[in-house]
Amino acid sequence: MKLDSYLQLFFLGCFYFSWFLSSPAEAAVRKYQFDITVKNVSRLCHAKPIVTVNGRFPGPTVYAREGDRVLVNQIRTGWADGPAYITQCPIKTGHSYTYDFNVTGQRGTLWWHAHILWLRATVYGAIVIMPKEGRMFPFPQPYGETKIILGEWWNSDVETLVNQANKLGLPPPTSDSHTINGKPGPLLPCSSKHTFSMEVVAGKTYLLRIINAALNDELFFAIAGHNMTVVEIDAVYTKPFTTRVILIAPGQTTNVLIKADQPRSRYFMAARPFMDAPVPVDNKTVTAILHYKGIPNTVLPSMPKLPAPNNTNVALRYNNRLRSLNTPQFPAKVPLKVDRHLWFGANPCSSCQNGTQLTASLNNITFVMPKVGLLQAHYFHIKGVFKTDFPDRPPVPFNYTGVPLTANLGTSLGTRLNKVAFNSTIELVLQDTNLLTVESHPFHLHGFNFFVVGSGVGNFDPSKDPAKFNLVDPPERNTVGVPTGGWTAIRFRADNPGVWFMHCHLELHTMWGLKMAFVVENGKSPEESIIPPPKDLPPC
Repeated sequence: MKLDSYLQLFFLGCFYFSWFLSSPAEAAVRKYQFDITVKNVSRLCHAKPIVTVNGRFPGPTVYAREGDRVLVNQIRTGWADGPAYITQCPIKTGHSYTYDFNVTGQRGTLWWHAHILWLRATVYGAIVIMPKEGRMFPFPQPYGETKIILGEWWNSDVETLVNQANKLGLPPPTSDSHTINGKPGPLLPCSSKHTFSMEVVAGKTYLLRIINAALNDELFFAIAGHNMTVVEIDAVYTKPFTTRVILIAPGQTTNVLIKADQPRSRYFMAARPFMDAPVPVDNKTVTAILHYKGIPNTVLPSMPKLPAPNNTNVALRYNNRLRSLNTPQFPAKVPLKVDRHLWFGANPCSSCQNGTQLTASLNNITFVMPKVGLLQAHYFHIKGVFKTDFPDRPPVPFNYTGVPLTANLGTSLGTRLNKVAFNSTIELVLQDTNLLTVESHPFHLHGFNFFVVGSGVGNFDPSKDPAKFNLVDPPERNTVGVPTGGWTAIRFRADNPGVWFMHCHLELHTMWGLKMAFVVENGKSPEESIIPPPKDLPPC
């Protein structure tokens, strides 16, 4: 059972976050209080009030160790998952809620963020899970480590911009800059003092925990003069490989090792978007500084050579190198027998409208958010909230990646879920479509890790492509990028009962309806069933 890639926290007040750290003697208790406050923050010569956790941007890091009990229980309960109106209703102003989960069989870097409206523009932070006491990393032990959280910044209030754009039937404007640990870096206006710097000792090795918390952009990331060794993705160890650049999509995490083996100086760490479709993005470069100890701040940093924003080959080559570690201690338990085959077509559309609202769809269904939490409706058998008739395949087959399609596909609105038997194995093909234009989509599945068994450009061919699947050591993760004009196939075991959200992790597409949810039925025993909701579950 897997903890999700982040705690999908969303708040309009404050809550208490507590956990218990297991020990041979008596469990220690740690209590985190997350106060949701508005704070004035200045970036790029603009000051504005933003929503923060404990007045910090990004928010505080949650630390745990594999095997800890954390009171903020992902095993057999979706009550701690967090997406608004999927597993719970939002926490109201002045109220609180305790998220409760177990960290079981996971170690590495995850993250938490707000999961309502566009609040995650500023409400997010890291989760760091260390191995069990006495266990080492399956790679060289680093001398030190740091977190690199990639984000976005808007000079104006994000929710105001989104509401204005929705009224006009237009996409909201792109961000004014990206950020590293909340800071744009010295190459942008008024930002010399808003620059993250990491000091290193020559000859030492460091672990970077990189998180893409951006709302709408996949990002290339590189460090001038330095190689990076990828050792983990989405809190799953990988076969190590060395690269000059990584690609990281919104919702994903990547751990890399770097060795301070270059001449002692100052070097830029930099990120900018990858976008190989005619879609507007914030194309400015965000920077931070890798600073060798003893070097004065007056030394100008050198810049890494980042790929061109539309360099598809670099993106595909990087993703194709990702492999699960697949050792006896960390096996890749890929489902070899498939109980159900699903095929979802992703149809984003920057000019398709329902009234004045822009829309997007999966299998021709634009998902409508309910007014009652879907997990509550499922658990308490509340009728009329959702249907379980989400189709297993696109209802209107067509040449998904051929010439741009302008025909009416008969898209409908609805809160329609796909019901899945407990412990069944699922193969899901995610297919990009050329509805006006093709585009990459980072899809995230709540409640599960999955194996990325195959990927390709063009239309998925069920008679030929499965023969090329990697069923030995495919990457295991919780968020995967579907290539522009292509497809990705994933497999997972539905061993976590409840209602689990799946959505494009581009906030723009999620807002337009590029999302759905699975209902995973209970098993035969109480241990395979949803546990009752907590007493402090926020009311609707």
